[in-house]
Amino acid sequence: MAHSQQNIFLIGPMGSGKTTIGKQLAKLLGLTFFDCDHELERLTGASVSLIFDIEGEAGFRQRETRLLDELSARSDVLIATGGGVVCFEENRRMLRARGFVVYLKTDIEQQLLRLSKDKSRPLLQAKDRMQRLQELARVRNPLYAETADLVFNTRKASIYASAKALSLAINEQLNPLNPHIAPANSEPQNK
Repeated sequence: MAHSQQNIFLIGPMGSGKTTIGKQLAKLLGLTFFDCDHELERLTGASVSLIFDIEGEAGFRQRETRLLDELSARSDVLIATGGGVVCFEENRRMLRARGFVVYLKTDIEQQLLRLSKDKSRPLLQAKDRMQRLQELARVRNPLYAETADLVFNTRKASIYASAKALSLAINEQLNPLNPHIAPANSEPQNK
């Protein structure tokens, strides 16, 4: 990637594909991948659910901000953030200042489908999951849109196809004078 900001940050709701698409996208772009939630679990030895139980959401968000600060200060990283990272202006400023921010946008029906078997997300533990996701979307979607340099709709395409399309969209944004520069580790495009 030929751009002064070598970092890519994925934001969006749970179930939008930040981790699954992010891993593949990082390979295509030649970046080191980090998932904030997984990295926090690795560093603390505790699950996100346990951190929420012990420290509450406020404690979790403080840890998340410190970790985001540490990870986003690195170069050549692709970071899949937690869904609530945009709830704090400090985090939104940090993301915008340190890299290229992509909002992985999805609809609630897709979220419900992708998260149907997930029992690990503290904010999803509700009687009416659809209502809970709607509440989160009402608050967070405007923040995702405001923070993003690029909005990318995740659809029913395969993980690789989504990552490939996203890598091309990012490349087009970062290299507007020559959008046909191939991302790292990909085959050259035919003109």
